[in-house]
Formats: sequence, structure tokens, C-alpha cells
Amino acid sequence: MELPVAGTLDHVELWVPDLTRAVDSLGWLLERLGYALHQEWPARRSWRLGPTYLVVEQSPALTGSRHDRCAPGLNHLAFHVGDDAEVERLVAEGSEHGWTLMFPDRHPFAGGGDHYAAYLENQDGFEVELVAASFSPSTGRSMRSVP
Repeated sequence: MELPVAGTLDHVELWVPDLTRAVDSLGWLLERLGYALHQEWPARRSWRLGPTYLVVEQSPALTGSRHDRCAPGLNHLAFHVGDDAEVERLVAEGSEHGWTLMFPDRHPFAGGGDHYAAYLENQDGFEVELVAASFSPSTGRSMRSVP
């Protein structure tokens, strides 16, 4: 593996109230986005994509029972996805894995008219933003990448 570029995230660690639910929702999403299961411990799992990995841990030191994205700390994680069709597939499949669409009245432009994205929240209060990497605001259609 190549050395990571300075400043690239090495890892993010999320403390979760229920590891099984986290694996069900966050693990499912990470694998759909191309991350591979990296490590497993009794109370932790991690997934890696390139030089970055994401850890979920059910820590005995956890003081709350639900993540509060409006409190100081992490608000949400945002991920690029291929295009608007992939955003919609993940929204549809996500409901089977504990995700709920946020801001449905403004979907898919809750972030503005030139930003095609879905904002999802899982049962434990974690939010993810799925951003279409190849969306053309001028036409309102996908711009498929050419290899």
C-alpha cells in the first residue's frame, strides 16, 4: 500500500450504545461504499478503505445511550457515492438496515440546489450524508464518469 498523503484521515472511532445495531447499519453502509471489514474484537469492529478506517466500539466507558449530533462533537460523516441513482439505491436499501431519511420534504436537495445528497440517521442518532459525486446541477441529471 502506498504511503498516505499527509493530512489524510487515518481513522475515525465512534462509540456506539449497541454494537450489533452499529454493525447492522454502519457496517452495512460502509461495505456498500467499498470499505472492507478490517478488524474484529469482542466489542469493536473496523472497516477500511484505502489508508482510512472507521471503528465502531461499544465501550463500557460510554456515558449516554444515544448519539446527539447537535451536541459538541461529531455532527455527521459525509461520503461520496457514484451518482444520484446510487444515492437513491442506498436510501431505499438503508431502511432495511436501520436508516431513516432526514429532511424528506427537501430530499435530495436539503443541502442546496446544486448538491444532490441524502441525509440518513440510524436508530442510535448517527447521521451520514451520501453525496452524489457525479451530478450536474445545470441539467439535474447524472454525469456518468468515463474511465
